[in-house]
Amino acid sequence: MENHTNYLVEKTDCILYYAEPSLSNEQGTGWIGGNAPDFFDDQADLIHEGNQKYYFYMCLVHPFKPESMISIFIPEDYEEYLDNNVYPKCSIKVVEHPISKESVKETFTNPGLLKHAISAGDISNDEKSMDQSFLIKLGGNPRLIQNNDYYFTKLKEESYSFLFQVDEDGYPDMLLRDDYSYPFGFGSLYIFAKIGAEGIQHPIAGFWQFS
Repeated sequence: MENHTNYLVEKTDCILYYAEPSLSNEQGTGWIGGNAPDFFDDQADLIHEGNQKYYFYMCLVHPFKPESMISIFIPEDYEEYLDNNVYPKCSIKVVEHPISKESVKETFTNPGLLKHAISAGDISNDEKSMDQSFLIKLGGNPRLIQNNDYYFTKLKEESYSFLFQVDEDGYPDMLLRDDYSYPFGFGSLYIFAKIGAEGIQHPIAGFWQFS
């Protein structure tokens, strides 16, 4: 998967990932729920902001940079990221960092999510993927819940392109603990990055949506 042209430039194909029961503490392709990567063990100040605390959401090994992974953190306060859901005022934090195993510390652990592993990616035709269930879709075109131009305005101005989305329609039954709500209201989170001659850089949360 070294050549990302089909996925991120021509957008003819995409890579689909799914959540499955976690049987070990190996990082594999990544995980959703559970503890944050141990890279963040001594970096609470990097993630938390004053009184606003954050939960670890998920991490994914970068498919085009096998030495890196991308971790996502969401505010503990739902209203905080509900009110700030579109770049450049999106409260979701995205951090690219070196490959790390799961921490033994629960500094960022979300009590509402039961850890699941992320499967190895399956290559799919982009058009066909629009009718498939998935946890993560990397590359191709985003499958939107709300197709409004304002979500993309500032992203286009600053030359950000779609990288991947995390879709709650692809959650397995046992991912959410009883009595906990979907973090994104049964919606989808969209991650963007600078994609050019120098590779894929500066992943950010572009926006999130729900119906």
